[in-house]
Amino acid sequence: MKLINPDRPLDAAGRAEIVALVERQRAASGLLMTAINYMGGQIEDVLRVLPKGFRDQIDAAARAALAQSYGIAQKSRQGGLGRSTASERMNRVLGTISGALGGLGGIGTALAELPVATTLIFRAVQGVAEAHGEDLADPEIRAQCLMVFGAGGPGSEDDGIDTSFFGARLGLTGPALNSLIARVAPRFAAVLSQKLAAQAVPILGAAAGAGTNYAFVGYYTEMAHVHFGLRRLTQCYDEAEVIEEFHRVLGQKRLGKKSA
Repeated sequence: MKLINPDRPLDAAGRAEIVALVERQRAASGLLMTAINYMGGQIEDVLRVLPKGFRDQIDAAARAALAQSYGIAQKSRQGGLGRSTASERMNRVLGTISGALGGLGGIGTALAELPVATTLIFRAVQGVAEAHGEDLADPEIRAQCLMVFGAGGPGSEDDGIDTSFFGARLGLTGPALNSLIARVAPRFAAVLSQKLAAQAVPILGAAAGAGTNYAFVGYYTEMAHVHFGLRRLTQCYDEAEVIEEFHRVLGQKRLGKKSA
């Protein structure tokens, strides 16, 4: 992305954009996400009684999916058919279908479907990155897309955007990529646990899988808009000032919500 004026002080227009991005982030965890969190919480005991080895499988599946799905998602967006199914709406439709199929057999098929769901989320995130003028072939942008998965899960208290890598030039060698995935995977695995909890019951899990995938694809799409919107602002204004203002407004909104 071309730097427009990275030392420019943040002005009223920039502050207004930050407020809009904060509101977009808050809206991402809306009524549908609240309903899914409630549904997942009702059968959370299903995951608690599973052996530790299975919980480790969720973490391993998250790491593997984050490592492998970026390239698959990028290739799936190429060509006539890939482009025609690359819209945000189509990504949510495909995610809904995938989640329904994954939930038919309960936990087992839901776990097997996780790489597909992750690929569809990556497709959506990549579409947002492209809309903001980013080059998906750039290793730095792969890193930025990965950071979207590090946003706190829907409905969690830790639902902020990780701004620590905005100004960094990331050369994703093998060790660097593994380190970044290790940082992001635990948060993504926590979200996947909610998804699996909702899909725990065979057959009934199909409906839950469809709903969770629809919501999760939408959630991460919105978080990608916030992430790359902020990244664009850091190219136009002083980066430290943009990030400080974002966290200040986000903190104010949270305090207002709690005091309401």
